[in-house]
Order: sequence, then C-alpha cells, then structure tokens
Amino acid sequence: MRVLVVEDEPQLTLRLEQALEAAGLVVDTAYDGEEGWFLGDTEPYDAAVLDLGLPKLDGVSILSRWRGAGRTLPVLVLTARNRWAEKAAAFAAGADDYVTKPFEMEEVVARIRALIRRAAGHASPEIVCGPLRLDTLGGRVSLDGMPVTLTAQEFRILSYLAHHQGRVVGRSELSEHVYDRDADPESNVIDVLVARIRRKLGIELIHTLRGQGWRLQPPADAG
Repeated sequence: MRVLVVEDEPQLTLRLEQALEAAGLVVDTAYDGEEGWFLGDTEPYDAAVLDLGLPKLDGVSILSRWRGAGRTLPVLVLTARNRWAEKAAAFAAGADDYVTKPFEMEEVVARIRALIRRAAGHASPEIVCGPLRLDTLGGRVSLDGMPVTLTAQEFRILSYLAHHQGRVVGRSELSEHVYDRDADPESNVIDVLVARIRRKLGIELIHTLRGQGWRLQPPADAG
C-alpha cells in the first residue's frame, strides 16, 4: 500500500515516513502544498497524511481540489490547529480523519491502516480469504492457522491483493501500489514475487488471468 505524506516539517516528515514504512507501507513525501496537490492528483495513492498549514497551498485547498477532481483517496489531516472551526473546514473539504499535534506515531499508523481497509470495504483489521488470514495490524500472514513467512515486498503484494480480493489486479497497478514513485523495477519482478508467494502459500489462492493480471480468492470461488 502506498501513502503520500504532505508535511513541511522535515523532522516530523522523516518520523512519519519511518513509522509508516516500518508498518509495511510505501511512502512518498512532499514538503509544500503545490507539490502535495500535484502528487495526489497524478499518482495512485491508497491514502494521504496531510498537514493544513503548508507553504504555497494550504491543506484545505488541496483537499478541495482533490475532491473537486474526483480524487477519492482517504485523507488523514494532521495539524497543530485544534479549533473546531478548522476541523469542520477540513471535513467539509473532504477529510476522512483528523489527528492533532502532538500525537502518538502509533495512532497515526493505526488510523491510516484503518482508512485503507475501509476504503477497500474491510471493517476488520484481519482480512480473510478462505484459509488465508492477513493481520493488517501485526503484519502477519497465516494459512490454516500456521504462520507464513514473507519478505516485506511479498507482504505488500499479498496485502494489496487481499484488500482487493475477487478483483483482477494488473501488473502495472500492483507496481504502482507497492513501489514508490522513484522506483524502477524490472519488467518481470512482479511476476517473480507473485510466483514466490504462491510457492510459500502452497495452495491455489492467487489465480492468473492471462494478459490481465492476478486475482486472489479461494479455490472454490475461482472462475
């Protein structure tokens, strides 16, 4: 899952980036409103962390532009402003959640994970697909109750497929959501990683649709 952080304080941005990446997310950053708006308008993020008090373009204006252009990514507003009028303005512009500085980093991570899950239609932190269980809070995967060991990148791929299970996900879409904007993976790297995940699972849960991509669903539901 890929997250955009728009925050003008370098040290806080670094801490957010480190915490979100430690939670298995891919992070892009922007330090002013214009760059943040542009990235959110042109890149396929799964969620955004957005400060309100930004240089060049404020957070409420960014939100209004995104929503006006039909951008539906979940947005967590993160700001030192704690007056209700400012919170109301952010929600009216299209914010999905709000955290006031100072904050616990674990809370931001938990809220972002929840926003991503809910946007994909999952209320519970545990995503189930037949015998497969993916714990989005702990970053763990199990099959019939037995743990499955995955690399960080394998977990990101399986997590994206699990969040969107039942839907065909193409190679380019997967690449856009499990790598940051500066990455340039080789053309077959996604195929290799999906093959590795399949071997580790040992059962047919990831189904290939030739020329289209992959779909995660239980064997009995394959069609």
